[in-house]
Amino acid sequence: MSTKANKYCLDANVLIQAWQKYYNPKFCPDYWKILIELGENGNIFIPELVYEEIVRTEDDLSKWLKVSKIPIAKINEPVTKHIRKILEDYPLLVDNTKARSLADPWVIAHALNDNATVVTKEEKVTVINSKKIKIPNVCDNIGIRWINDFQFIEELDIKFQCSLA
Repeated sequence: MSTKANKYCLDANVLIQAWQKYYNPKFCPDYWKILIELGENGNIFIPELVYEEIVRTEDDLSKWLKVSKIPIAKINEPVTKHIRKILEDYPLLVDNTKARSLADPWVIAHALNDNATVVTKEEKVTVINSKKIKIPNVCDNIGIRWINDFQFIEELDIKFQCSLA
């Protein structure tokens, strides 16, 4: 398995948490400019269901994503085959009771289809009796490389510029 990817499939939480917490464009516009550039170069993409999860809330992140030109991976037959297998083998990946994690299996299926590395804020569940399973657990089990967003920034050698306004 390669240690560096050519393509990265972004989970919704990578964008949502960065926007809300630590890379808000008001003080870190470089992060969002770099994501647009990576999208235009075909280095990153988001699954259609991740896109829908973000844009269903009309906020500034939703507006940014709609004009960002980050490629949106559409559902196709190979992805559908992957999703069936993932949901069959890992039904606890999706929390249907609260309509959470609905895009999680799609992130994995699209990464599998595109031979991409998953970028997620989720961490592996290591408790044996857990009733949930997370993206990293499934990725490890089926041989998909995954990293968090800080590893993504380091791996791509992204540098931010700071200045006084």
